Amino acid sequence: MDGATYPTTAPVLILLGPPGAGKGTQARMLEDKFGLVQLSTGDLLRAAVAAGTEAGQEAKAVMEAGGLVSDEIVIAILSDRMAEPDCAQGVILDGFPRTTHQAEALDAKLAEAGQRVSAAISLEVDPVRMVQRVAGRFTCGDCGEGYHDDFKWTKVPGVCDACGGKNMPRRADDNAQTAMSRLDAYQVQRAPLVVYYSSKNVLRPVDAMGSIGGIAASLADIVAQSLAKE
Repeated sequence: MDGATYPTTAPVLILLGPPGAGKGTQARMLEDKFGLVQLSTGDLLRAAVAAGTEAGQEAKAVMEAGGLVSDEIVIAILSDRMAEPDCAQGVILDGFPRTTHQAEALDAKLAEAGQRVSAAISLEVDPVRMVQRVAGRFTCGDCGEGYHDDFKWTKVPGVCDACGGKNMPRRADDNAQTAMSRLDAYQVQRAPLVVYYSSKNVLRPVDAMGSIGGIAASLADIVAQSLAKE
């Protein structure tokens, strides 16, 4: 872990946004366009535990004891993953950091390797329209492609455009009341991070209520600018 190194030219992008803002869809588009790698700490934690890495073993011990995995272990796992060759073009962090303490710890770890956060992209949403968006979404259970009753229906009803799968589950908590509660909780959590990244002059707000293509274009501009600066 301590010997991890990163390409000094690789951008590190933070993607902030509430559930339903389209983070997953937009991250996949940025991966395809720029060769970036989306890193979700939940996925990384499970992979590290399964692989039996040093940090993974520490996390497994904590979880088996019924505890919460510390920020230090999460960042160690993240550091290990960022040192792998496929991250050479840069990474998109989805779901981390969630607190200013985590943001500070991440910055400190990146600084050890001569790296830094290039941009913290905040997907800005309208609460009423956001609830409508979340309440109508469904996902392909085979490949993860997302759809919506109003904004993005499958070309063939019940069949995924991407993989042809017919397993289209809807999350039980994708309803208006739950969506509003989750959005309120996110806004409380987000506020300190906005202040933190604003103070670092890396916060980049993006209107996330437009078309998927329009949002993608805005994000691509930010990524392109970040690449040019690195």
